[in-house]
Amino acid sequence: MTSNIISSTVTTSDLIFTGGGRVRPLTIVRRPTARSMRLTIDPRDASVLLSLPTRAALRPALAWAAGKRDWIECELARLPDPQPIAPGMVFTVAGEQVQLSWTSTTSRTIRRGNGVLNVGGPAENLTPRLLRYLRREALLILEEETRTLAARNDIMIRKVAVGDPKSRWGSCASSGDIRYSWRLILAPTEVRRATVAHEVAHRVHMNHSAEFHALVATMHGADPRPARHWLRSHGAALHWFGCDG
Repeated sequence: MTSNIISSTVTTSDLIFTGGGRVRPLTIVRRPTARSMRLTIDPRDASVLLSLPTRAALRPALAWAAGKRDWIECELARLPDPQPIAPGMVFTVAGEQVQLSWTSTTSRTIRRGNGVLNVGGPAENLTPRLLRYLRREALLILEEETRTLAARNDIMIRKVAVGDPKSRWGSCASSGDIRYSWRLILAPTEVRRATVAHEVAHRVHMNHSAEFHALVATMHGADPRPARHWLRSHGAALHWFGCDG
């Protein structure tokens, strides 16, 4: 997350906060653009960030943050619960609710059908194997939906890729490249497709004008606002899938 902080100095203090089973140090970020102190808790990874102007005195800032301990730890406790990978868990893949079935003797080729996701191999490899599978599925589905929608609207798309960004669900470059969060595979189908329409529409309007939003609605074939609302309300929980805390 801190790698996205441009021209900023990032350090970790000795202040530690706990809440909701999470333990987080205070991360200090000195930003050239900051005009005052700001304390935030990132809902996607529970980072506790103290943003400061470049030349702000550190000692009073740390004292101020320490005085906010009750608020910080309450906010940590309110974050979505971690969802570690475990046999028997139920989650959504491409709009279908599935139950994870694992035995060490099951084929290592992951198979999905009849509401069951079958995974085999050593127990210690279950989490990385499942996450790799989900990334592959996300790329296959998102690329197919993106190229189909683009072709239907006579829009050129160059490359489609997936990653695991913390700050956005999709991005579109002027080159024609579109990149998504693989975690959209865990979201409802309409949310994923509305995100695809959003990014494909950016190939026509590289802004968020009224014309852009109208095009998104036209390409999606429905009002995309419920999908945006769902991501605002539930998107943070997708970042806790596969996490222990």
